[in-house]
Amino acid sequence: METENTLRKAIGESGTSPASVLKRLWPYIKPNVWVVLLAVVTMGVSSATDAGIPALLKPLLDHGFGAKASVSAKWLVPVAVIGLALVRGVSQYASGYLLSYVSNRILLQLRLTMFERMIHTSASFFQRETASTVINAIVFEVNQILSVLTGVMVTLVRDTLTVVFLLGYLFYLNWRLTLIVAVILPGIGWIVSKINRRLRRLGREQQTLTNELSYIVEETVGGYKVVKVHNGEPYEIDRFTEMSRRLRGYAMRMTVSGGLAQPLTQFLASIALAIVITIAVVQSANDQTTVGGFVAFVTSMLLVISPLKHLIDVNQPLQRGMTAAELIFGLIDEPAEPHGGTRELPSSRGEIEFRDVSFSYGTTDQPILKNVSIKVAPGEMVALAGPSGSGKTTLVNLLPRFFDPTDGTILVDGVPIAEYDIHALRAQMAMVSQDVVLFNDTIAANVAYGQTPDRERVDAALRAANLADAVAAMPNGIDTVIGGNGMRLSGGQRQRLAIARAIYKDAPILILDEATSALDSESERHVQAALETLMEGRTTLVIAHRLSTIERADRILVMEAGRIAEEGSHADLLRRDGLYAHLHRIQYQQQAA
Repeated sequence: METENTLRKAIGESGTSPASVLKRLWPYIKPNVWVVLLAVVTMGVSSATDAGIPALLKPLLDHGFGAKASVSAKWLVPVAVIGLALVRGVSQYASGYLLSYVSNRILLQLRLTMFERMIHTSASFFQRETASTVINAIVFEVNQILSVLTGVMVTLVRDTLTVVFLLGYLFYLNWRLTLIVAVILPGIGWIVSKINRRLRRLGREQQTLTNELSYIVEETVGGYKVVKVHNGEPYEIDRFTEMSRRLRGYAMRMTVSGGLAQPLTQFLASIALAIVITIAVVQSANDQTTVGGFVAFVTSMLLVISPLKHLIDVNQPLQRGMTAAELIFGLIDEPAEPHGGTRELPSSRGEIEFRDVSFSYGTTDQPILKNVSIKVAPGEMVALAGPSGSGKTTLVNLLPRFFDPTDGTILVDGVPIAEYDIHALRAQMAMVSQDVVLFNDTIAANVAYGQTPDRERVDAALRAANLADAVAAMPNGIDTVIGGNGMRLSGGQRQRLAIARAIYKDAPILILDEATSALDSESERHVQAALETLMEGRTTLVIAHRLSTIERADRILVMEAGRIAEEGSHADLLRRDGLYAHLHRIQYQQQAA
């Protein structure tokens, strides 16, 4: 899937090892390194107590029973057991708290970094990626890293130290028997390495399917009206069921592969235990070991098996964490859109020029725009007309630098827009589209979006947009929450709220993408009146789908196949009887019908 490949491009398959992930996480860990070290020390104390249990059994069995039992063995050993349990409990709690503290700080920073990079990336990113993939990466996948930092890392550090301490004690007790245990470890490592490759591949494919499943849900929720009107419920259920079954299949294959490690490890450990018992019996017959020494050795060996099993079990979540890291760091490494130059633009005159501008979305794609040259005077209203796919929307998207032209130059106030700071440039522009975007917030916050709401200015903007009476009738006035994308408002109210936002911004350059095309006649009348107020004194570029809305434009530019085919006023273009007149006749006939 292209989405996953894009987000993973920075890391790639070779960069998903635990070492590479740790290297990428180091800038986030570094400010908390002393807390991490303290957590490791407390885990080391907890691990050392594991080796203390069999160490106490040896003197107890050798000297704590029978007529010649040692007083110290009878009383000090039980006290020491209680002391070990207390130390173990305190150290485990401390290590868990400290690592949770660090991992949650890192999680917060990762999530903030991802969201900030997503906000500042280029418009092409949002055209390329689905919303469900980005949501999964920022909200859900980053939790896989949290899992690695807490459960997985705790297990890796604590159980590795436990194995080290126990093996050290085993070597101290009987180095010959310990060598048998040591021979088993490379075999376990070889098994794990084989299983790792398969788990990583299955984890990557499972993540791809998870994102596709999320996208099905996203499409169904967003298009619920189409689904219901066309009785598409069975189709959507079948689509979701099929993807869910495929996802279940991958999950079971991961379970099968991951589950092989534990029984194989236990089988190898059982062989080692059988050999150890046999040799220990022989040594005991030759007075080379005591009962206490044998019990302590076997106990230590059995205690080694448990942390080894934990280390094997940690492999599966670790591989899921590596798969999540691909998406996370792929998003973090996504290039940000250019910041532009350092030139400020306090207040634009509104003079715009497109000078021999061409544009294509890729080096191999056909050009969308071909050597387009336009000059727009301050305060002039210029309309862009033409058939679908002629390049109207692409042309206006170049002005706020959503994309940069392939060739040519765009100037504002006689200066190439690349020389302006991009935020200073965009501060001079307001945009109202037929696809209104509103936020699940108050009316005041939507009108003053990006700024601290000034209630008087909000009221003035709503009056200018012919929306003040409707808002006043709402329960909380301008403090009314409008729901996701303004779902609690009518179509006309949503459109006028977007116009009020543009009025509040008071930018000298205005871009209108046919703001009345989807409205009924009554709503269109209110919206058109609001637009007249908005356009007053501003340089305006209007993308026209309904030609009746641009008859009063100062100039109309008719585009065809990425070029300016005709230019003039409404009356002039009708007299020429060219492409514009043809489009006008078609729309007039449709309206008459």
